Amino acid sequence: VSTSHLQLAAFALGTVGWILCTVSMGIVEWRVWHVDNTTIISSGIAWVGIWKVCFISYLHVSPGYREQFCHKFSSYDSFIPHEIYAAQGLLLIAMFMGLLGLAATIFALRNVYMGITHKTLIAPFFLVGGFFYVFAGLCVLIPVSWNFYSVTHNQSIAFPPSYYMPSSPAAQEAGAAIPIGIVAVILLLLSGMFSLSYRFPMTANTIMK
Repeated sequence: VSTSHLQLAAFALGTVGWILCTVSMGIVEWRVWHVDNTTIISSGIAWVGIWKVCFISYLHVSPGYREQFCHKFSSYDSFIPHEIYAAQGLLLIAMFMGLLGLAATIFALRNVYMGITHKTLIAPFFLVGGFFYVFAGLCVLIPVSWNFYSVTHNQSIAFPPSYYMPSSPAAQEAGAAIPIGIVAVILLLLSGMFSLSYRFPMTANTIMK
């Protein structure tokens, strides 16, 4: 047990990182677009996510009320930029890889705390879990970096007319999903390094086994 403190910390950090990865994938605030025409986008702000685009409109509702309109992306939409397609696939992979990393770490920690001190049941699972954490972190890092690059360069998206979105914003900024994703990357990579650093204690009893 005394040799697995870092791995216990890896499990805790990996759990939080995996949750943040899932949160960043689910929320729509990847890019915040500021638009000049507020006829339909009443607040002048639209949120572009990896699964849909949303904005607030006061049309067709009673005075003093507002309604959020969202358009979900389809796999057949050709206007979606490559970085959004990449984010969809890579974040799904990251979520799955992170879950496998958690499962491997749980199994290894279970054997540690139950006193099953056999090298073939502990060390390999910590190492496998570490590789899964690192791979998940890299899968989050790529779409987060790519979309942040698109935001900083104010890149446009050719939305169809039915979306009521301009092709280019007056300005745009990174939404909440990007810093959440960055924190998820840091936690997952730390978890991976902690898990990979495990060294099975070579005592006389283990050598005899």
